[in-house]
Amino acid sequence: MSRINTLSLEHATDATRPLLEGVQKKIGFLPNVFKTLAHAPAVLSSYLQQSATLGKTSLSATEKEAIFLATSQVNGCDYCLAAHTLFAGKAGLSAQDILSARSGQLNAFATLARQITESRGHLSSEQIAAARAAGINDSKIVEVIAHVASQTLTNYLNNVALTEIDFPAIDA
Repeated sequence: MSRINTLSLEHATDATRPLLEGVQKKIGFLPNVFKTLAHAPAVLSSYLQQSATLGKTSLSATEKEAIFLATSQVNGCDYCLAAHTLFAGKAGLSAQDILSARSGQLNAFATLARQITESRGHLSSEQIAAARAAGINDSKIVEVIAHVASQTLTNYLNNVALTEIDFPAIDA
């Protein structure tokens, strides 16, 4: 049972209703994480703006999903693991790729995201050098950090709220 109730469109404020309707139109349904974020209109708005902006980074959809999966695995967020398993599959990752991403082994992006999350950003010089050797330049390192930070917000929200998972079940 959720510890923070979700807000339906009918109970959303005038500030959040259009934002939630936009999410519903884009995704095809209104996930519980957004209905939970709606309790704080400024946070919902900020998260959606940040997500839209991060959608314009140089990272591919599969690289982003690898980052989201690795981060969510480290942070123990079953909700985001379920959501991003679905989105990663739509982006072209196989079931094995998804498991590899979760463990930080799919590619250098998953590895870097896992290391950033586990160390809370305190990477060693060797870890940075390994990311660079794998082709992740400084611009992409900053982009990975931004995606990890954004994903950590929803991970923590769902872990605190015990958000009811409304995505297909996975073995978390």
